[in-house]
Amino acid sequence: QVQLVESGGGLVQAGGSLRLSCAASGRTFSRYIMGWFRQAPGKEREFVVAISGSGDTIYLDSVEGRFTISRDNAKNTVYLQMNSLKPEDTAVYFCAASGLPPGVGVRDPSSYGSWGQGTQVTVSS
Repeated sequence: QVQLVESGGGLVQAGGSLRLSCAASGRTFSRYIMGWFRQAPGKEREFVVAISGSGDTIYLDSVEGRFTISRDNAKNTVYLQMNSLKPEDTAVYFCAASGLPPGVGVRDPSSYGSWGQGTQVTVSS
């Protein structure tokens, strides 16, 4: 397992941008599928986006074209660039790591064995 620490959340107006970062410990970071999930008050945790070690990505339909995930394996860090933010994007955003093969339950939170503490993103209208 890896330890994950998110940063970069905050308050932004609708239409604005934020960049989240997730720093991971360990020497095998490139082997992990890295995902971002979010959870709004009273709602279940929701898959947002994931990236494989080789850079293949999969997005939640409602964020595709607005959010971009990337990773720097040399820095053990994954990023989430969020543009054109909407009030419905407001949530706590979690970084997660999965050791499963690419494509296996990538949208399922139970596929991820390591989670960060979360960072709050608030988008005002």
